[in-house]
Amino acid sequence: MAEVLSPIPGTFYRKPNPDAAPFVEIGSEVNEDTTVCLVEVMKTFNEIKAGAKGKIVDIKAENEQFVNPGDVLFVIE
Repeated sequence: MAEVLSPIPGTFYRKPNPDAAPFVEIGSEVNEDTTVCLVEVMKTFNEIKAGAKGKIVDIKAENEQFVNPGDVLFVIE
């Protein structure tokens, strides 16, 4: 099992824009370089990669929630 952690403080976004589908859902298959979310800091949107290969089994952060460095965003199995 692997955890995707926030590397920076900021606002967590599950979607690339309000009208788009989320980057990933529970059950989504990901690779190390799959973008799973965005964390926005001062109008800069940072893509967060999965960092591991597997399946998303849990989403720990709520869309538009403020996250801190080290917060668990996703769990990959």
